[in-house]
Amino acid sequence: MKSRILVTGGAGFLGSHLCERLLAEGNEVICADNYFTGSKENVAHLLSNPYFELIRHDVTFPLYIEVDQIYNLACPASPVHYQHDPVQTTKTSVHGAINMLGLAKRVKAKIFQASTSEVYGDPEVHPQPEEYWGRVNPIGIRSCYDEGKRCAETLFFDYYRQHNLEIKVARIFNTYGPRMHPNDGRVVSNFIVQALKGQDITIFGDGSQTRSFCYVDDLIEGFIRLMNTDPGVTGPVNLGNPGEFTMLELAEKVIELTGSSSKLTFMPLPQDDPKQRQPNIELAKNKLGWEPKVNLENGLKKTIEYFKNLPA
Repeated sequence: MKSRILVTGGAGFLGSHLCERLLAEGNEVICADNYFTGSKENVAHLLSNPYFELIRHDVTFPLYIEVDQIYNLACPASPVHYQHDPVQTTKTSVHGAINMLGLAKRVKAKIFQASTSEVYGDPEVHPQPEEYWGRVNPIGIRSCYDEGKRCAETLFFDYYRQHNLEIKVARIFNTYGPRMHPNDGRVVSNFIVQALKGQDITIFGDGSQTRSFCYVDDLIEGFIRLMNTDPGVTGPVNLGNPGEFTMLELAEKVIELTGSSSKLTFMPLPQDDPKQRQPNIELAKNKLGWEPKVNLENGLKKTIEYFKNLPA
């Protein structure tokens, strides 16, 4: 039987790839998005599928539909976008979680929360395991996102304990790939756009800070596997690529793959920007049989191709 699956934030970068995958597996998919960072263009190729439905909706308001599963991905996820309206960002994480959990409770649906590695803040433990409680500034410029996502996790686990709701919580580490927003301020899209335009590549700090980059197809595979685990597997589960790269290494790789003549320029590090970010994915390996397959070079090639073909 087909499952009816709701994907909030379904017209976004990750959401559109998830909708595509769920449809390919024979499900009926309802995509809800308010288009703050998502785009109809990301799902335009799915509109001809009779089992795909697109609705304009903001998760800070309740939604009344009948579904079997909910993937709650709705929230701006890059600093440029979530700092644009920080109060709304917190509302999206907190009110959005409450509304989607309420829907799941009413219709007895299984529900997945797209949480984030930002719950670890600027970590003192490296790499970060799920047991680590994090080091987050509750009053900084990134707090609307970090604390919003932490509160959403709290709500998910309280609904699980109080209402016996079936929940799945994934903590997503840096992800990249086609359909990233070209102006989202994330490091991969920034570097690629700057390199393709022949502009100087902007590095914040001295470039020694590290990130781990997971290709989008690998991440979506992790989502599906987590959603299909036994009810006892709630998460949180780290999903990311443990390969760790400095910003300098990433910039040099992007310049090499684009054949760009871009030079590097250095700017001050933003407030509360983590120095290191690398997932410990032992839990995902053990519980989901999951680990990333796409290496950075191959993933960057596909992403660069996407950006090359965007209209100017």
